[in-house]
Amino acid sequence: MRQSSSPATPVAAPPGYSERLGLPWWAWPAGLALAGLLAAELWMGATGVRAWLPFVLLLPAAAATLWWLGRIRVTVRAGELWVDDARLPVRYVADAVPLDAAGRREVLGVGADPLAFVVQRPWVGGAVQVVLNDPDDPTPFWVVSSRRPVELAAALLAARDAA
Repeated sequence: MRQSSSPATPVAAPPGYSERLGLPWWAWPAGLALAGLLAAELWMGATGVRAWLPFVLLLPAAAATLWWLGRIRVTVRAGELWVDDARLPVRYVADAVPLDAAGRREVLGVGADPLAFVVQRPWVGGAVQVVLNDPDDPTPFWVVSSRRPVELAAALLAARDAA
């Protein structure tokens, strides 16, 4: 058996990235207050079922809608970019460009490419434009909302370089 004179150095995995594109805190009280106001309008002092049914139906429906709007998760792990249930292997990433609100507006504005894959949340200011290098895919780039676009772009490029 032959032994190596140099100690084995473990290969460091690229840092992962994960973020949930949840709603801002103020959207929850505003949405629930709006649902409560609508339930009160439907109630209007009635008795019986009309006294409680609007509140029982509308408040949980509003909470479920608010949760659903903020469910999107953006993750870089295992050599892939995950945006909700869409996956992109990082080997197809040519570049990742962090965008501020003005840059996102420009990329998604009038001259936007209709073949681009876009996951945009209006309550999240930043985004990352992921330029693709896949000759078999007509999608030129992805635009993904992110509260930390610089970190997401760095994690994508680090994962690509590690692959």
